[in-house]
Amino acid sequence: MENIVYDWIGGLHLIASIVALITGTLILAMAKGSEIHKKIGYIYVSAMLIVVATAFMIYRLFGGSGIFHWAAVVSGATLAGGMIPALLRTPDDWVILHFSFMYWSVLGLYAAFISEILVRVPESPFLEMVGFGTGGIMLVGGGWFYYRKDYWEAEFSN
Repeated sequence: MENIVYDWIGGLHLIASIVALITGTLILAMAKGSEIHKKIGYIYVSAMLIVVATAFMIYRLFGGSGIFHWAAVVSGATLAGGMIPALLRTPDDWVILHFSFMYWSVLGLYAAFISEILVRVPESPFLEMVGFGTGGIMLVGGGWFYYRKDYWEAEFSN
């Protein structure tokens, strides 16, 4: 386990990431707007806040800021983009904004997960694996999002 987690911050980051992966997947798969959706959604958001915060405390890989810190900024932005409209219930199409940003938040988490796995392959080129993992997930997930977007907008507008 020492090759996966180096200190308590990494351990907290790992645990919160696993919780976010599970709850994010559940949220995408389940019916939207129910009480259970909201409860699991708040667990997801809480876990992601921990993931983002702890990401800024991990510097072992680059000895300073690196690509994953920029990814944490984007992750925090998609999380805020999804939650602010939901909490404020504005603008009128807040449900579409909430869904869209939260979808991309979970997709970004999947990309980070796949990238993390790929960079652990012995003698793999780091940035290429991150690019391949992130690009692959975003291409497939983004394609699915744009394929289904009109359907989802019609469904959530009712």
